[in-house]
Amino acid sequence: MRTRVLVVDDHPIFRDGLAALVASLPDMNVAATASDGPEALEEVRRHAIDVVLMDLNLPTMSGVEVTAAINALPDAPAVLVITMVDDDDTVIAALKAGARGYVLKGAPGEEIAAAVRTVVAGGAVFGAGVAAQVLALTASPPAATAGDDNNAGLTERERQVLALVAEGASNPQIARTLGLSLKTVQNYVSRILDKLQVADRTQAALLAARRKDQ
Repeated sequence: MRTRVLVVDDHPIFRDGLAALVASLPDMNVAATASDGPEALEEVRRHAIDVVLMDLNLPTMSGVEVTAAINALPDAPAVLVITMVDDDDTVIAALKAGARGYVLKGAPGEEIAAAVRTVVAGGAVFGAGVAAQVLALTASPPAATAGDDNNAGLTERERQVLALVAEGASNPQIARTLGLSLKTVQNYVSRILDKLQVADRTQAALLAARRKDQ
């Protein structure tokens, strides 16, 4: 079954170009396109969308607002932000709104296609140069001495799973890498999110990368 993609961008040339890229891929098809937030929300409700490729600079509603609105819907599709905007505040806002990843418009088509496949599989994606900005902004004060809660009580296996989540690996990929069943990996991820007190694997990935950077 091919991945159903919604392309959201207010610039016709880029929207059509991105739609053409998606349509050229054997495992994807363009379910719909939209030029603004209300139209995007209508298309998500109308079609069974798997991934939304979201521009941030939209008329009427910002891409961040649309992303948050989409994530509030039942069975919300994954949102992958693709935009020329690379300022720090917008990156953080998009991720907090529920975006599963962020890729710059200047990225090669192969990178965008790979990003779509990753978020469909449950992973998280950060475009080149963006991860560093996100980590810099989410960095907390230096960790305290040994014995604090820096690892949130994670077991060795949970830390291994978290490291793979931080690399953008999907649950099936983690299962293959660690030689575990898919159900076991799902249980590990659920416990990790609970221990780290984060809402989703994107936030867990950011937290893991931040701690690794300390």
